[in-house]
Amino acid sequence: NVGTVTVPRRGQEKEPVERPVILPGVPQDAPDWARDSHDLFNLIVLIPIVALNVLNWDWNHELFQSMNVGRIVSTTTTTTTTTTTNQDSQQQDSQQHSTSSVFLNYETVQDAWTGEWFQLFYLITLAYFLIDLIWVVVVPKCVKSPATIVQHHVACLISLLIPYYHPDFQWGVGACMLVEVNTWFLIARRFFHSHNNSLGMTHVWSTINIDLSGTSGSRSNATTQKKSILQVKLISVFFYLTWVSIRCLIFPYLLPLFYQKYMAHSQEVGTYVNFLGLCLPLHGSFCLMNLKWSYDLFTSKVRFWMRKNRAESQRIEKGL
Repeated sequence: NVGTVTVPRRGQEKEPVERPVILPGVPQDAPDWARDSHDLFNLIVLIPIVALNVLNWDWNHELFQSMNVGRIVSTTTTTTTTTTTNQDSQQQDSQQHSTSSVFLNYETVQDAWTGEWFQLFYLITLAYFLIDLIWVVVVPKCVKSPATIVQHHVACLISLLIPYYHPDFQWGVGACMLVEVNTWFLIARRFFHSHNNSLGMTHVWSTINIDLSGTSGSRSNATTQKKSILQVKLISVFFYLTWVSIRCLIFPYLLPLFYQKYMAHSQEVGTYVNFLGLCLPLHGSFCLMNLKWSYDLFTSKVRFWMRKNRAESQRIEKGL
């Protein structure tokens, strides 16, 4: 589904021409050096942060293996299967309970964290939030909502203090930082969509076009445009997939695990007033932010589709 936007031809300001809107959810921004340079900084720095975070997890752990379709991993040793129906039923119930405990127990997630690259991951992440916070404060026009970004980064920096004082909570920071995968696609979606970005990277995607037509030599603008639509659409697909899976599913899933960890730590130290307790209001605020942003994102898509349907209906009625 492709919308349209009216742009003037060169030298003929009064004669508009229609151009496909590649991503209806992405604003048609004018060239802006402050925004584009900030986006490029994020696109570069987030790559090592995401890569180091991935290296800190044991992807062969039962937590991830149990996510495979059709595969059930039990956390307990199962006994030899008997032939009686009653025992089979009990064994199935035991496996289901064990599989559920894999996802509902913070210790399982904690065990899946190796932390082999945590020190480097932690330092780069800390530097990233500090630099980006200063950048937004000094050049607020580089982002759409500077006040929200500043609040978010301050909360993130406070959150980074928790694993410093509680190394056994490193996995919590790693799990939360998975969201930067979606952040990268969010920024890439906007940055690569803007073919007129002010850094001189015009038609950046045209240099790595995927030729679906099987032709060679010079191509028309329409062919290049179709390729650009495909390429940016792929980024958009990954953007929505990671948005829903991380912001709408993983983040709320982590909140009860953090509560379990806080309660276990509180019983260990003998008081409920401890530094680890900060993870609950902080992560709760992140969940609320994601909820608001999700509402804004998907309602904007609904409004776009409604406007498009109304315009199509009016066009048909006019033709009749």
